[in-house]
Amino acid sequence: MKTVYFDNAATTSIRDHVIDKMSEVMKYNFGNPSSTHSYGRQSKSLIELSRKRIASYFNVTAAEIVFTSGGTEADNLVLRSAVRDLEVTEIITSKIEHHAILHAIDQLKKEYAIDVTYLDLDDYGDIDLLQLETLLQKDTKQLVTLMHINNEIGNILDLKKVAELCKANNALFHSDTVQSVGHYKLDLQEIPIDYLAASAHKFHGPKGVGFAFLRKNSGLRASIFGGEQERGLRAGTESIHNIVGMDEALAISYSNLDAERSHVKTIKSYFIEQLQSIFSDISFNGQSGDLEKSTYTLVNVCIPIAAEKAGMLQFQLDLKGIACSKGSACQSGSSQNSHVLTEILDDSHLNRPSVRFSFSSFNTKEEVDYVIEVLKEFVEK
Repeated sequence: MKTVYFDNAATTSIRDHVIDKMSEVMKYNFGNPSSTHSYGRQSKSLIELSRKRIASYFNVTAAEIVFTSGGTEADNLVLRSAVRDLEVTEIITSKIEHHAILHAIDQLKKEYAIDVTYLDLDDYGDIDLLQLETLLQKDTKQLVTLMHINNEIGNILDLKKVAELCKANNALFHSDTVQSVGHYKLDLQEIPIDYLAASAHKFHGPKGVGFAFLRKNSGLRASIFGGEQERGLRAGTESIHNIVGMDEALAISYSNLDAERSHVKTIKSYFIEQLQSIFSDISFNGQSGDLEKSTYTLVNVCIPIAAEKAGMLQFQLDLKGIACSKGSACQSGSSQNSHVLTEILDDSHLNRPSVRFSFSSFNTKEEVDYVIEVLKEFVEK
């Protein structure tokens, strides 16, 4: 049976070279990096070389990169410490952030006397920057947390503009950049952001590893205790092979960025054209149908089919070997609508099936043709 993997926003396959590099490290560099003997020093050296190289891609210092288990931990590290240690009393965010943000904020509200303000969204899921500017004029200690690229609808936030607004008003700014790191270059000397989170498995690296960028003298403190690793900000023996794998994956992604972005953008554009050719009244959720206002890596489409057939669409695609998502991977298996789509769609569109298709450089136009063929067959049956 033919198979097509169009769920790269959930996770990506690990590049062969990355697997080879990780295997080499696991075999020959097993020493504990906290040990002072030669085995430990060799492991520690690999970690610090990876830290230095990763920092170079963002034009920051190695000391500003903290390795974590992924984007979720990085998000939690920033939010929890900002409230606990920096006396943040108000968080400004949106209701279409990743649950790593929203659920962490919900927990913080239970533990601390903080205010949370959710920015207004238009029908495409874009925030109101004028509202944000007004809110930032309050005389309170504020943290703004807004994702760079929405993982479900692909909207791109003007990261530099928001960062400059926050800096001008003495507010802290954190961004979940899990969907953009490895796909977009971010010069953090040009973008005055305070904190960001990234995850290796979104750019063809291993799962279970990521990093947080914490601007120098951030004032943040650890949320995990038990050792002095990561300059006391994240206790626990470092996963050397995962860190090196993330470094290799990021290096390859950025060295091939222009060519791979061009290829993936062509796939997305072709997919949109083919969808429009078979569905006259198809609609694209958020800005995902706009090649300029959304990431080139995904499209979220509302398919106009009868309600009685809607529930079978995901099953049919899976049966035909097509991997995609009705929302973020964290919601798979849930019968509830996506919290992102619930915020921006009207009832008529919420009653139709919405599917997120996301792409990588390993996808082809022939795979698009197959998916279109399966969708067409399902609709006409």
